[in-house]
Amino acid sequence: MSLPLDRIVDLDRLSLRDRVYDRILGMLLTGEVEAGARLSIDTMAKHLAVSPTPVREAMVQLERTGLVMREALKGYRVAPPLDAEQLAELFEARLMLETTAVRNATRVAAAVVPELKAAQARHRVASQAVVDVHQGDARVPLEVTQAYFAADSDFHQVVLAHSGNRYVRDMYESLGALTHRMRQSALRGPDDVQEAVAEHEAVVAAFETGDVEACVESMRKHIENVRARSLHGDR
Repeated sequence: MSLPLDRIVDLDRLSLRDRVYDRILGMLLTGEVEAGARLSIDTMAKHLAVSPTPVREAMVQLERTGLVMREALKGYRVAPPLDAEQLAELFEARLMLETTAVRNATRVAAAVVPELKAAQARHRVASQAVVDVHQGDARVPLEVTQAYFAADSDFHQVVLAHSGNRYVRDMYESLGALTHRMRQSALRGPDDVQEAVAEHEAVVAAFETGDVEACVESMRKHIENVRARSLHGDR
């Protein structure tokens, strides 16, 4: 069966839009463009060597994530860092979703524990890299912080993957860009990463016991501690 030519053209355009979206998203999440910077569609199109149309379509998608803002008659700008109220709401949502995911994942704790341990081992290595850089009194390179937060995210994704609820996973994924914004705008330090490692260890230990309430409480404490560090500018 062959597709009509107009459908093939539509698919090609959709694929290009997705690639442009991914590229701009990467620029935003890595700090390649700073908060508040203007994002000219024509300039971005030239930079990416594409026409303005897929860039415009990508910007509409990105606006829904909260990473960019559209200003009347001015175009788009990179959104500012999350304020205290937005952070509070973000963590309230994370608490609801992740404690539900943990409770569900305890049903298959035997499968979760090995994956959590593997993810925690990677997180521990990434956190040590952050600590080592700070001991040298140097600014933490972007690739080091990216590796650390990727490892941190992978740990949480293990629980989400075993939650048994696709809608919980989808809702959590929708918070991904906002979580990245929180991370990109906050100060990173050795105390933060060491505390996060210890909190992850507590989650693993709770899963090893199979105690449902202990698992939920360990994740709740971790997220609440991350929230406290974020609101005080320590993460």
